[in-house]
Amino acid sequence: MKKVNPDIDFIRKVKKESGSDLKNCMQCGNCTVVCSLAGENHVFPRKQMIMAGWGMKNELISDPYIWQCHQCGDCSKYCPRDVKPLDVMSSLRSQCIEYFAVPGILVKWMKKPSLTFLTLIIPALIILVVLWANKSFDKMQLPVNYSAFLPHILLNSIFTGFTLISFFLLFLSVKNYTKHFKKEFRVQKNEISSYKLFIETLIDFLKHKNFSNCTTNQYRKTAHLMIFYGFTTLILLTIYAIYAVKIGDYPLNYYHPIKIIGNLGGLSILCGIVILLVKRLNKKDINSSFFDYSFLVSVFLLVITGYVTEILRFSNHISGYHWYFIHLVLMWYVVIFLPYTKFAHFIYRLNAIFLIRKYKIND
Repeated sequence: MKKVNPDIDFIRKVKKESGSDLKNCMQCGNCTVVCSLAGENHVFPRKQMIMAGWGMKNELISDPYIWQCHQCGDCSKYCPRDVKPLDVMSSLRSQCIEYFAVPGILVKWMKKPSLTFLTLIIPALIILVVLWANKSFDKMQLPVNYSAFLPHILLNSIFTGFTLISFFLLFLSVKNYTKHFKKEFRVQKNEISSYKLFIETLIDFLKHKNFSNCTTNQYRKTAHLMIFYGFTTLILLTIYAIYAVKIGDYPLNYYHPIKIIGNLGGLSILCGIVILLVKRLNKKDINSSFFDYSFLVSVFLLVITGYVTEILRFSNHISGYHWYFIHLVLMWYVVIFLPYTKFAHFIYRLNAIFLIRKYKIND
């Protein structure tokens, strides 16, 4: 029999973040009955709810099943005691990111509204230093020319460097999680082809396959797909833009196919975020934290300022330079803190699903 060492601080944190009174759970199993992820060999999320009430932190932060959850809300809808399993799973994922992040203190920053100014001032100061070094303030002239204001080669080089650092830190964070998972579940090496299994997992992940089985809040799948593929489109087009700068084919005109596709990608993100924000604000049964809203709002503002910057360039308005600066701050903010926001969910979720399948983990 396994010895349980309750982590009282962990219980308090889960209760605070989720708004759930874990003691009210009577272990009826309704959440497992209605959850499409539950099966014959695993009782998700009932087991996780019991473990959360017992303060079993080490077991829960390494549990890959908390990452399979798409937060559709079936469990909370049918919970007779309003214990909010949906919000408890969300809190567990948040604490998992905080525990394994490198460095973890940045996740704590992202969770505190009082530190929002600090997290924004970091990318702002970096960009101001670059602008000062490039004497860009003397180049704010008409016609509007962002590449003269801040040469794209310089911008892309620095931005690419920060992006690589950010993804490297995210890789280290997920590696920490995987190491902890293997230790907790005592997995054995097997002969299953990791490459083939990863491709299969990636395809299911991209299709949001499990999300289709949820019956409550089905709008979430549509909104998630719009944001996910909208962002994927913008990332691919950003890579193309860097290449276009290199070959001297930039900036693109308003009717360029790449520009049109990029604008459609941005519109897809905006529509997805608006759906999620409106539903979250109207649904009193979902406990949305600052961690949730900061992600949605920062991405929303990033896309909006991108459109404003684009419009002001084509309309040749001097204020375009100011909006361009704001857009860059938001862009670098999203990239620099990517491993410490809900952006990291994509990678943690993909990794967790892969680990479940590779090591045939039962809940």
